[in-house]
Amino acid sequence: MFLSAIPSRSEIAGLVLAGGKSRRMGVDKCLLRLAGRPLIAHAAERLRPQVGQLALNANGDPRRLVEFGLPVIADLANGAEGPLAGLLAGMHWARASGQPAKWIATVATDTPFFPDDLVSRLAAASADPRTVRVAASRGGVHPVFGLWPIALAEELEAWLAAGRSWSVRDWISVNSSVTVEFDDRGAVDPFFNANTPEDLAVAHALLDKTEP
Repeated sequence: MFLSAIPSRSEIAGLVLAGGKSRRMGVDKCLLRLAGRPLIAHAAERLRPQVGQLALNANGDPRRLVEFGLPVIADLANGAEGPLAGLLAGMHWARASGQPAKWIATVATDTPFFPDDLVSRLAAASADPRTVRVAASRGGVHPVFGLWPIALAEELEAWLAAGRSWSVRDWISVNSSVTVEFDDRGAVDPFFNANTPEDLAVAHALLDKTEP
């Protein structure tokens, strides 16, 4: 009989998704400063203690991210764009890393307040080894904040190669999945994201509310 188990931290690789083109910001969004540090630093530092290993998914010159001391994984050259291409690249990286990762946890680079128990709660949401777990808050689903079985890599690669869809929601819809609701934890939505310069200004104000 097949026995499943809740993933442990050592079995989970983390990936900060920073592969977007930042059209609304007009600049390299992941390097924009919040409280004196790049947005990507906030995301990486928040995710690092929740996973067994960590990498950054970013396209372009990887040298601009060398200060973070983390592997920089570019989207695979299969014509696809967006978070699914980054997720697939992360799955291949995790498999090749030599670590015992069976899962990959993804977060967005522009969301500096996501929960510090994000991964543990996603991991505990199901014991099914092929079920995708996705975060939600305030009635909305946040599909790039997920815990993904690396065993789905071949299915995802075939999905993208066939040109089915680049939508994370569409990919989730064809897999077994569960949604985990995170409370508001005060006045700040834990999944507030800085998509525009105006959002970044709001993030500066919100940061004061999240600090002890």
